[in-house]
Parts: sequence; structure tokens; C-alpha cells
Amino acid sequence: MSVRNSRLRTAVTTAAAAAGSAGLLAGALYVVHAESDSGDRPASLAGDAQAGRRTTDRAAATAARLADRLGDRTTGAYIDSAGRPVVTVTNETDAATVRAAGAVPRLTRRSPARLREVTADLRRSFADVPGTGWAVDPATSKVTVWTDASVTGARMAAVQRTAERMGTAVRMVRFPGRLHTLALGGDPIFGQGARCSLGFNVERGGQPFFLTAGHCGNAVQTWTSDQQGGQPLGTTVQSSFPGNDFALVRAEEGAAGEGAVNLYNGQAVDITQAGEAVVGQRVVRSGSTTGVHAGRVLATGATVNFAEGTVTGMIQTSVCAEPGDSGGPLFAGDTALGLTSGGSGDCRSGGVTFFQPVTEALQVFGADVT
Repeated sequence: MSVRNSRLRTAVTTAAAAAGSAGLLAGALYVVHAESDSGDRPASLAGDAQAGRRTTDRAAATAARLADRLGDRTTGAYIDSAGRPVVTVTNETDAATVRAAGAVPRLTRRSPARLREVTADLRRSFADVPGTGWAVDPATSKVTVWTDASVTGARMAAVQRTAERMGTAVRMVRFPGRLHTLALGGDPIFGQGARCSLGFNVERGGQPFFLTAGHCGNAVQTWTSDQQGGQPLGTTVQSSFPGNDFALVRAEEGAAGEGAVNLYNGQAVDITQAGEAVVGQRVVRSGSTTGVHAGRVLATGATVNFAEGTVTGMIQTSVCAEPGDSGGPLFAGDTALGLTSGGSGDCRSGGVTFFQPVTEALQVFGADVT
């Protein structure tokens, strides 16, 4: 199956040479490449059999559904090392519900209310400190607080004092490098001197649209599929960043492709639904700079303080990303999960990345994956 229709496929291929070394073109946007036949990019989940992936995807869907059902009575859900869906609970009644649904209940070591108090305190204390962030770890019932290399001196001391005040409810983590926004299924999109990635093709009111990152939509009104601007692609109609990081682009007539993601090996994976990410879940990201890379979900509901602003409710993963991957799709099997937002590191030494959950974008825009 082709990733886009022939018109966009041609434009993407033509743009590859010009875009390949573009790097950081506008502000802190991470920018993207077009297709490559080099064959040096992993195009599938290494070591994962198809049946195993389907089992993991089902476990993640079960865990997400139960966590949503329990609401404030759980600190979250995750996939354990054996691939089982685990849901934290606070009482035996909820534990029985979790067992009956085929998941493993785990008594939380710290109450959901206490963890909400901790995250609220963190937000008050240093939400305005770029390079910081936090997320609840359901496996340990703690809040993981991270700082990047830009947080030093008095700011680092303030973060440490806040964490120490919260005692064992907080675990500190240091990220190498700096957190920054990354500027389809993974194909490149251009506009106003910036280059980002197409996330997912969607439909609203019977009309074709596509999603990308909000920090890209804020900067660009008119998108093309080539750097020279000769192949119109779409117009940004709604964009949200900071707070969220998603944008909706109305596709030009004949420019919208299928609801598939480019695997950068001549193939594509069909996206048929959207879902919620779960800690421990195996996930894949596609982007035109680095192609296809896989990893695991490290946290959900994460807060990230970028220099450009704070974004909440994010998916944190171990999947690498580089300039050019922003706005690109995060998925598992045929399920859309997120849009690439930002992170630190690269695909040579590794790193950490954050994604805007796609379900929130679809709900806000009243759209569906195609």
C-alpha cells in the first residue's frame, strides 16, 4: 500500500536531496527528510514476532480501558516484563474487576490523591523552569521528576529542594542534553521556512485533513510537500501550543493520502483506529529524518517544560528522534497513539522523546483517523 497518493509521493521523493541536510530551520522546530532507499533504517519492531505484537497491543488496550474505568481510584496501568496488563488499585472490589477483565491488579504503594498533591505542588513550584518535567510512575507509585543539562545553579537547587520536601514520593532523573520541541505518516511538510512531519491523515465532516505538531502549526499557515513551495499540501485551520501540541491542516484537493504510515522500506502500515498509550507498551515512531524506530512507553500524563512553553498530558518514550521528526506519528500495530513533540538526544546515542496523545487531538478537532 502506498503511503500517500502518487502526487504527494512524487513530491516527497523529489524533496529528499534538498531537505536531507536542512537541520534546524526555524526556531526550535525539528525538521524532516523525505524517503530514502539506503536501507539503513530499521523498518520494523526488531525481534518482535507479529503474533507477539498483537498480544502486546491487546494487553495495552485492556490496561488503558481499565485505567480509564477506575479513574481517580488508580495511579495508572502498565505492561510488565512478562507482557501482562497491570492496573494499580486501592481496594479489593476494584482488584476483582481488574482480574475479571483479564488483567493483573496491583495494590498501589501510595494513594492516587497523594500523587495528585505532589504533581500539583510541582506545577506551582517550577512550571516556569524550562528543561524540567514530571510524570507518575504507576509501577513504583512515585512521581519521576526530570531535569536536563540546562537546569543548573540556583534553578537546580530550587528543584532539588522541592523534591527533597516531598521525600520518597519523588524520584529525580537527569537527562543529558536539552529538552526541545522537535520540529506520516512521516512524510515531510514545508512552509514559511520551517519543515515538520505529517502525523496522521484524518477526516472531519467528510473532508480530508491531517494532523501535525502544534508548534509547527503555530509557525506555518500554508504547507507544501516540497521545499520550493510548488506542491500545495494544505492550510492550518487550528493549532494549539503550548498546553497541547497538535494542529489540524485542511488538505488541498487531491493531496490527501490513505490513513497509513510510511515505514521507509517501500511499505506502509494501515492505521485503522486511535488508542491510549500504556507504560511498558512497545511502540513505533516514523519520521522523515530518522525513518522508523521502536521503543517503549516510559510514562503517560507527563508534564514537560520546554523553553517554548509547558505541555501537559504527554507520552514519554525511549524511542529516539532527531531534527525533522516533529509532528510525525507514534503508533502500535494499526493503532494511532501520538504526535512527535520534543525530547533530547539523537538516534546514535539514544534519547528520550515526548508525544502529544492523538486521541485528545481527534476529540478537540472532531476528527477520525481515515
